[in-house]
Amino acid sequence: MSPSTWTISELAREFDVTPRTIRFYEDQGIVSPAREGRNRIFGPRDRTRLKLALRGKRLGLQLSEILTLIDMYDGPGDTEVQLRQYLAVLAQHRATLEQQRRDIEDTLQEIAMQERQCRELLAQQRA
Repeated sequence: MSPSTWTISELAREFDVTPRTIRFYEDQGIVSPAREGRNRIFGPRDRTRLKLALRGKRLGLQLSEILTLIDMYDGPGDTEVQLRQYLAVLAQHRATLEQQRRDIEDTLQEIAMQERQCRELLAQQRA
């Protein structure tokens, strides 16, 4: 491969993912490698889009959000609009995660209360 192209195996190693993951992103339209026979040849655009998709996945974004953000980079290049959109997506995602955290805390408190009640009932039965 030339320095500006990669095979699926090379990208899989670089990003520590399976080739199947890369094929999934290809099926979703995130990457669109060229073909040489049966081999996929990924260019710089594919590599960047894959990197952005994996970053979005690590952040816990939904595939539709990842696609929207990645597609912005194929637009006219107005970075202010892109950055504002990205900030809006991040703010929404943060709000969702904070609500989930509150819900988890509430659930943990409920579990703790139920545990206390069970222990008290067990202590009463032993007495």
